[in-house]
Amino acid sequence: VQLQASGGGLVQAGGSLRLSCAASGPIFSIDHMGWYRQAPGKERELVATAPTGRTPKYADAVKGRFTISRDHAKDTVYLQMSNLKPEDAAIYYCNAKMASTLDYNNMDYWGKGTLVTVSS
Repeated sequence: VQLQASGGGLVQAGGSLRLSCAASGPIFSIDHMGWYRQAPGKERELVATAPTGRTPKYADAVKGRFTISRDHAKDTVYLQMSNLKPEDAAIYYCNAKMASTLDYNNMDYWGKGTLVTVSS
C-alpha cells in the first residue's frame, strides 16, 4: 500500500493550487486521509484531515482558505488551497490510516512530500 502525491509548485501570493494524493495497493479500508506540512526549521504540522464518514478538520491557519475532499471511488484525497500566503510555503505530505488485505491492521502511511512555494 502506498500514497502518491502530486500538485505542488510555485505560485504567487493570493494564488491557488490543488494537491492530490492517491492511495494504491491491496487496500482493505481507509480510516482517514489528510495533509501535513513542514516548513524549513519547523516541525511537521497537521493541515487538514478528512476522516471517513466524519467532518473534515482544519488547522486554524488554513480555515476558510483550504478545502480537503476525498474521492472514495479513487481512494484519493485533494487539498484545494486558495489565497495562498508566503507562510503556507512548505513541503506538503499526504497521510492516511489504512488497512491492507495482507493483515487488516490499520497503519499510518505517508507519501513523499510535494513542495509548495509561495512568492510574495
